[in-house]
Amino acid sequence: MLRMSTLFLRTLRDDPADAEVASHRLLVRAGYIRRIAAGIYSWLPLGYITYRNIERIIREEMDAAGFQEVHFPALLPKEPYESTNRWTEYGKDLFRLKDRKEGEYLLGPTHEEMFTLMVKGEYSSYKDLPLIIYQIQTKYRDEPRPRSGIIRGREFVMKDSYSFDLDDEGLARSYDRHREAYIKTFTRLGLNFNIVSAMSGAMGGSRSEEFLAPAATGEDTYVLCNACGYAANVEAMKTHIEPFEGNAPGPIEELDTPNTPTIDSLVAVMNEKFGGGYKASDTLKNVLLMADGEPISVLVPGDREVDLKRLEANLPGVKELRLFDDADFAKRKELVKGYVGPQDAKRFGLKLYADPRIVVGSHWITGANKLNRHARFVTHGRDFAVDGFVEAAEVRAGDGCPQCSKPVIIDRAIEIGHIFQLGRKYAESLDLTVLDSEGKSRVVTMGSYGIGVSRAVAAVAEQSHDELGLVWPMEIAPAKVHIVATGKDDAPFDSAERFASELESYGISVMLDDRREASPGVKFKDAELIGNPIIVIFGKSLADGKVELRVRKGNEKREVALTEILDEVRSLINV
Repeated sequence: MLRMSTLFLRTLRDDPADAEVASHRLLVRAGYIRRIAAGIYSWLPLGYITYRNIERIIREEMDAAGFQEVHFPALLPKEPYESTNRWTEYGKDLFRLKDRKEGEYLLGPTHEEMFTLMVKGEYSSYKDLPLIIYQIQTKYRDEPRPRSGIIRGREFVMKDSYSFDLDDEGLARSYDRHREAYIKTFTRLGLNFNIVSAMSGAMGGSRSEEFLAPAATGEDTYVLCNACGYAANVEAMKTHIEPFEGNAPGPIEELDTPNTPTIDSLVAVMNEKFGGGYKASDTLKNVLLMADGEPISVLVPGDREVDLKRLEANLPGVKELRLFDDADFAKRKELVKGYVGPQDAKRFGLKLYADPRIVVGSHWITGANKLNRHARFVTHGRDFAVDGFVEAAEVRAGDGCPQCSKPVIIDRAIEIGHIFQLGRKYAESLDLTVLDSEGKSRVVTMGSYGIGVSRAVAAVAEQSHDELGLVWPMEIAPAKVHIVATGKDDAPFDSAERFASELESYGISVMLDDRREASPGVKFKDAELIGNPIIVIFGKSLADGKVELRVRKGNEKREVALTEILDEVRSLINV
């Protein structure tokens, strides 16, 4: 029983100054977490109970699916990560350190290498496979901008599991087993979630899906088609393209367009000097970037912005991407800021990429590579050719669904899980092989599957709160029933104590507000802020043989006879 008279808890009436999202604000105010440093939080008793409830549910579903739990250290040697090149690829995101003998180590951001080496050390035959093992472990990433409380921190807890199969068919089966286990897990956590297609990114591999919990303050943006059910992270969204059906244009025509370094200024001059009807979508935007130190140009329609996150996810092999700055333009005098066109890209030594909307045969108004000059009728396939197409432009609500062409909607969400078909990337790097039925050496194929355990606490809080405080789902709340005793007499406190003991005899977790010095108003506000799903108040109505029952979700309130309250609460909890 959690007795508030002795519970290590202090609730706050004011929001913390650095709180940006509801979960951060409420978890701090309700006494669940406390900030230690940027992106680093400690758990107070209520928070740790809630966290452990989520961890328990995840572990129960992993075990029920037949997965086996292991545990690795967080302090890891450099060498395995060098073998997979991630010691370099992770860059500044790694926490690196040296021991007293100058040996180099890292705090694990993820454990693919460790899982691979563990299986390599124990198994050598196809008869040992398939195998799925998992751990629940603290991870460390030196986030450049830790924010949103425990949603994006530098220390966090993740459930990561890995499948090991002899072939791709086995990997597909292991992937589907995880997918089903995740659906059961997030359903038990009371989360509203969508499964969306995603990019594999630095993890590598082929098929990849994210489990996203819709939240207005979420960091992930995804698209959803209500017509056919298509869903994808914006990075993985494929552009729906209609074939180009325009007429063949005349030759390039160079135009005098003074003081038009922006799309808006260009459209205004075009409509004023060169006939009406021009729109931003008739222009071609040339966005100059440095990709791993080399200049590239990305073409998008003038009415769209380049989504750098989306572009980076779709440029294979690029580790560092940034926009041109003034220093870059100063070094490349031939690139006239605001007036760059693709027709001279090869001569300038620029690698040229195009958003899929820049179809072959389409013609555009674009820079003439001269100050105050633009060109029209610049045609893809005739006047310039691209090195490749890349999904680069921002995705908008109303864009065509790649499956059915109907308009998509856009929503924001918190990523709570991610599953990948890794393939053989790590097994090849670390020489994980087994002998098949013919005695031949075969590289094992792997899958990787993660759930943000600590992040799930915040995700549930983001979806389960109201203007009064947190509203926890029954299975993860610190206690299922919050009992409040009020008044100066002993009777309410004695009755509340007896009721709490009765509930516990049925295995129902209880928080009892037995504080004598706190006013009824303070107790009620604390109960609402803390967010246990059922509140039972022993107060003035006890003299009439009644207590007040509050169901936190929806804030339903009613009086119930003292003789009936036990059955009523048990009915609500299904005990």
